[in-house]
Amino acid sequence: MAKSKHYYIRKTHRWLGVLLGIQFLMWTIGGLYFSWSNMDEVHGDFQKKNAPLLSSNISLVSPTVVLDTIKKVHRIDSVVSIQLIELLGKPFYQVRCISALHDGGSRQHEMQSMNHLADAETGQLRGSLTQEEAIEVAKMRFNGEPKVASVEYLTTTNGHHEYRESPLPAYAITFEHPSKTTVYVSSELGTVQKYRNSKWRVFDFLWMMHTMDYEGRDNFGNILLRVFSIFGLVTVLSGFVLFFVSYKRKKRKFYTAAQ
Repeated sequence: MAKSKHYYIRKTHRWLGVLLGIQFLMWTIGGLYFSWSNMDEVHGDFQKKNAPLLSSNISLVSPTVVLDTIKKVHRIDSVVSIQLIELLGKPFYQVRCISALHDGGSRQHEMQSMNHLADAETGQLRGSLTQEEAIEVAKMRFNGEPKVASVEYLTTTNGHHEYRESPLPAYAITFEHPSKTTVYVSSELGTVQKYRNSKWRVFDFLWMMHTMDYEGRDNFGNILLRVFSIFGLVTVLSGFVLFFVSYKRKKRKFYTAAQ
């Protein structure tokens, strides 16, 4: 006996519903968490302490002096930024620049970014932060009197790491705190880059499930999301078709029985 179109529509609708049901559930859970969460807590704003201000009486050397000093050590082709920062109670220039690497001849091969810290009062370059210095910077930028639970030195991260796409190398300093907050300090830039706590980690996971971008988290144009969007549309439309087909069948049976 041949299967009716009603059977195939119902079968398609059922399996599409099973396939999409889990993803629809994750979208709903994610939406609830996003709408009910305090974003200041997710970002850890309540844990952040403002950087100390520098005195207006400080005597600074020209950034040109610092650039000349760097050029004696490294080639500089472009300057990205020069920023005056406070580091452990002293003023420093944070210099971000780019150098073009060459393959032995005049041909440019690739671009290399470089970061330097220089004493803003003398122009003398200093090395990257030590672990002890990084811990001190993290403590100064974290509210309360935190105790260090662990310290990790990062030179690489992957697309799933909570410190992804951020300046490396860096120290990950985790404090003994109910929020399990980790403060990330760039060893070359000398500044705090990110705060990551438990609420942010939950948010990040649900955001990944929401966008269906399981690598970078933020690509709304990925193929998987597009496919599921089309499947969702097909599921809804098949539901409408199934309703009208079922309605017509019941109506036909009713008239047949009445006769």
